[in-house]
Amino acid sequence: MPSSATGAVTEAPRRRPGLLLALLAFAQLIISIDYNIVYVALPEIGSDLGFSAQNLQWVISAYAVAFGGFLLLGGRACDLWGPRRMFILGLSLYGVSSLVGGLATSPEMLIAARAVQGIGGAFLFPATLTLVSTKFAEGKERNRAFAVWGTAGGSGMIVGSLLGGVLTEAFGWESVFFVNVPLALVAILFAVPLIAPDVLGEVRRRFDLAGALTATIGTTAVVFALVQGPESGWGSSTVLGALAVGAVLLVSFFVIEQRSSDPLMPMRLLRNRNLSTGSAVTFLYMATFGTLLYFLTVYFQGVQGYSALETGLAFLVPMVAIAVGAQTAGRLATRYGIRAIMIASLVVGLVGTVIVGLTLATDTSYLALVPGMIVMGVGQGAGYTLMFGAATVGVDPMEQGIASGTASTTQQIGGAVGLAVLVAVANSGLEGLSGGALTTATTDGLRTAVFLAAAGIGLTALVSLGLSKPERKTADSAPKATPAADEPQTVQV
Repeated sequence: MPSSATGAVTEAPRRRPGLLLALLAFAQLIISIDYNIVYVALPEIGSDLGFSAQNLQWVISAYAVAFGGFLLLGGRACDLWGPRRMFILGLSLYGVSSLVGGLATSPEMLIAARAVQGIGGAFLFPATLTLVSTKFAEGKERNRAFAVWGTAGGSGMIVGSLLGGVLTEAFGWESVFFVNVPLALVAILFAVPLIAPDVLGEVRRRFDLAGALTATIGTTAVVFALVQGPESGWGSSTVLGALAVGAVLLVSFFVIEQRSSDPLMPMRLLRNRNLSTGSAVTFLYMATFGTLLYFLTVYFQGVQGYSALETGLAFLVPMVAIAVGAQTAGRLATRYGIRAIMIASLVVGLVGTVIVGLTLATDTSYLALVPGMIVMGVGQGAGYTLMFGAATVGVDPMEQGIASGTASTTQQIGGAVGLAVLVAVANSGLEGLSGGALTTATTDGLRTAVFLAAAGIGLTALVSLGLSKPERKTADSAPKATPAADEPQTVQV
């Protein structure tokens, strides 16, 4: 399937398709594990390296901001230089930055390592997705490939939580970074023989460096201001300066993209109702649902006194519920459409989040939390599975990649912004407290943050009403240009 318009061609003879699919699923597993494995180690990281309660979130946010900021760039790099090269580059960045992270001796060194990990993910994720899309024939073969790829991502959430607890308990927080090194190395060694070399097209596209830099630096500056505001004061020169720089750069980004002949993100795509609404949904979803794992980690370890291993085991229940919700959503969306099931999943998640908030207390038993976590997890898993498919319904097939990149970018930035805001709320009443008073105030702050997240989930459900309803087919209707828009394979992506 050569395409001189995109600059890179991946239609080369396949090498052992079963092993290739296993490799791509393994890469997706690495991405998913790396995001979750850090959570249970956060308290030890904070105490060992001297993070403040407010700045500890940068261990998560640095990864998310860099991932989101470079995601469009990573997708375009696949077009220009080929997904095999970007696949290996992304894994190499993962391995090197993980080694540096495990050796970190200061908050600044660890945050920098996490940012480079995020950049690695921004190149690896679109490369993996492109390889799944182009190396397997459209239809049953590709559907199966996407199902395996998506399942690997969901499994990584469970594996990451358990592995993080086991490693932190046995070897210390450094081990959650060191474990990525052999994983990335194994994937690189198998990528060389299993992925056919990239074949570049005759027409090369321009690399929109100006757009990439303004989007990435501008977003980082805004999120930095949101994270630092509660600690430095919203009127401080540091915070106001970061907000000003971020605003100027983001405005510049939109101007650059509108005037560019080959933009990083074509602005006309945002006129697509599903893409613009779906991108808003992914932003809000991650700003709400995406933050709950952080607050549950603080609750389990900071309030209940769980060890890292006990925290990892405690996450088994919500993670299994998430996996069940993800698998169920695909089948239901095939029958009732993405829009209806997306809204239903958010309503279910909202109910579960409210239940969790109501049961959070300093003396709550784990069993009392289980019902809320199950309901919340089912809704969370179903919504995550559907939101990317919802965003790309009706987008031209030749622009599916950039549309997916746009939705993925808002996903990562939404998680960083939502975490910054809700952490500020949760920590607002903790200054000067200690002992039992600190535990009580921490629980109250966490409960408030969870309820605010629930309100945001409700807003996300309302925004989802803007998604297009699936068209009803009649006996004499012509075939649609995108007949698979509500099929499971689209949902799984």
